[in-house]
Amino acid sequence: MSTYGPQIEVAIARIRADVADLHAELTRNGLVVWTGGNVSGRVPGADLFVIKPSGVDYADLAPENMILCDLDGAVIPGTPGSDRSPSSDTAAHAYVYRNMPEIGGVVHTHSTYATAWAARGEEIPCVITAMADEFGGPIPIGTFAIIGDDTIGRGIVEALTGHRSRAVLMQNHGPFTIGKDARDAVKAAVMVEDVARTVHIARQGGELIPIPQAAIDSLFNRYQNVYGQAPQGALK
Repeated sequence: MSTYGPQIEVAIARIRADVADLHAELTRNGLVVWTGGNVSGRVPGADLFVIKPSGVDYADLAPENMILCDLDGAVIPGTPGSDRSPSSDTAAHAYVYRNMPEIGGVVHTHSTYATAWAARGEEIPCVITAMADEFGGPIPIGTFAIIGDDTIGRGIVEALTGHRSRAVLMQNHGPFTIGKDARDAVKAAVMVEDVARTVHIARQGGELIPIPQAAIDSLFNRYQNVYGQAPQGALK
């Protein structure tokens, strides 16, 4: 029997459905192969998050086989999916949630171009306006770490604390993205691969042209705070 109240149970069910559905965006956008990659989402109002099971085909993912974990990464026994092993990146996701309470979603992929930058241990410079809009500067590199404990999570938090970027390229591994919720983190995963590809192609043609910092600041502020908003005085 559940030990959570009805409001939390409703929130858990919603996050299970969201996280299961959002994995389709990873395949739709060509960010993962086979069973690699993962999406997780924090449960609002509780020290819990939902993450995909390990080694399950994307076509077989459903709300009932998503796995509910506490913020130490421990599976909550007796809940749907608890008979499976959670993603091998669960400890990393848990560390991010424990140490970045404003974050509601985490995504990891091995998308080709972003991972190629990670393999070189090289940040992606901010040389296109779409990148300034979305990330507010370069995509940083995180330290090399082996899967299995929270070391990757520590690297993510270290790289992104105080940084505008919602993406980090973990050296020799691949991109991790964060967001206000799971959907926002998936959007960042899609966008980081897009800019990684564009900047890579641009560099093959010659020297990259940096965007002045003042312009980056202006673009980021407009996109984050003005873009898509109704103008003052507009009918609601």
